[in-house]
Amino acid sequence: MAVTVHGHPQPIAAASAVLFHGDGVLLVERASGPGAGRWSLPGGHIEDGETPEAAARREVFEETAVAAGLLDPFGVYDVHIPAHGAVAERLYRITVFLGLALDANPIAGSDASAARFVEVGELSSMPLTEGALSLIRRAHAHVRATIARQA
Repeated sequence: MAVTVHGHPQPIAAASAVLFHGDGVLLVERASGPGAGRWSLPGGHIEDGETPEAAARREVFEETAVAAGLLDPFGVYDVHIPAHGAVAERLYRITVFLGLALDANPIAGSDASAARFVEVGELSSMPLTEGALSLIRRAHAHVRATIARQA
């Protein structure tokens, strides 16, 4: 049973990363759970004593075997997962980081059935987890604007 506060699920701390390599963003296809068969940013639970950035790095590597370069905080987002079957309703509070991948050859691991870089222009035709498309587009625009300022 999920821990609740005033009838709402207690937020579960999680971390994720939007990693780019060229014009591609690193995605994983979820193998199980309510997101099974959908593509998502790599990420997961923050373990006891772990910082959000360390969790994002660990999850990215566990799910894709890709190392992240410098990561910048990009925001904190709440993701609500309704109850399904015997699994209780959950609320994830995800700290999202933005950065570049140091490797362009992902290998699916952990709870991912596939991992690959996807061109940003191809995203709208993919089955993505809720909110992923708008988050990736914002991150991509941010990266492009940063590069333009530095040129």
